Amino acid sequence: MASRYTHRPGHASGYPEFLSIQESLLLQIIYAGRGLLDAFRWVLVATTVAGDAEIRSNISKSLLLNSFSLTTLYVFDLLFFDNQQWLRPNVGLLYQLIWLLPVVGILFYLNSSWCFVIAKRTYSLQYANRAVVQQQPVTYTGLLTAIATSAYRVVMVFTSILVSFALRYIPRIGPVAGFIFLCWIDAYYCFEFVWIARGLSLSGRIRHLEERWAYYLAFGSPSAALCTWGSVPANAVVFALIFPLYIIMAIHARPVPEDPYSTSPPGSRFNDNEVIRHPSPYIPIRLPIFALVMWLNDWIVRVLSVGGGRSVGPASFKRNRAFSDGAESVEEGGGGGLGMDRSKPVRSVRGRINIGRRKID
Repeated sequence: MASRYTHRPGHASGYPEFLSIQESLLLQIIYAGRGLLDAFRWVLVATTVAGDAEIRSNISKSLLLNSFSLTTLYVFDLLFFDNQQWLRPNVGLLYQLIWLLPVVGILFYLNSSWCFVIAKRTYSLQYANRAVVQQQPVTYTGLLTAIATSAYRVVMVFTSILVSFALRYIPRIGPVAGFIFLCWIDAYYCFEFVWIARGLSLSGRIRHLEERWAYYLAFGSPSAALCTWGSVPANAVVFALIFPLYIIMAIHARPVPEDPYSTSPPGSRFNDNEVIRHPSPYIPIRLPIFALVMWLNDWIVRVLSVGGGRSVGPASFKRNRAFSDGAESVEEGGGGGLGMDRSKPVRSVRGRINIGRRKID
């Protein structure tokens, strides 16, 4: 039987071939299966933690602090609020301002510091022969850009959570839509360090996830499922508890497909005699998962900007996206595809076709 990737006599040169809808759906199911498999590599996590003292130390501190915080939250609610219902309306706001918000702030700072060390050390162990993208010399302009980029990322966290909660209020499909979006959010932040280390800009990271939506949906589903059973503070602490473990899985993962616009097998070499088969145009290659988040980001930043008196609305979406892309220069790099071995030949851009979609960043 002739391979579907071999040249057939009489085939119009350059004329694209497409998979059927069933074949394209099967591919997405396979990609989702790979993502789910990568999200359950607990043996790999245990081996990584046991094999390095620095990772083990930071994991231990994170587990101890977050476990204590989670226990404290539930004990405090059980002793004071469940048995004394009159305390909730009278003391609830004071409890949040004096106790809950400062604790959450401290936890966020400590967990961010530990997760950065864990991610950096795991990346260096996994890719010992690859250097993290070199940082440019710090200048005054670069410092301002870094501050602006960090602020933009904080706004993105806020708007992502806001959209996730808003989706839950949609009649009938709200809870499912909110959960699916939360899966993508969790996957994004688990992979964020390795994307930055590989030199992907903000738009590049978002595009990478949106073009591999099935894989990242499945990868983020276990962590999202663990963070939907308690109160908002408890769910946040649970995510902080498991986040370092999923960072390790993400650094060792190889998201698929390598090239979402082609169905060529991973690791195959390309030549001029191949018939390139593209996914069905009826199954989207890229989903605009973060389109609303990015629009809200630019809207909030423009409102908060000094002198930003121009109107903001859906009509200015394209113009606003240019603003968000300009805020990420401190993180820009080569932007190569994650998980792609650079020693392998890559089909030139001329080998791809647009198949009726604009590839918008």
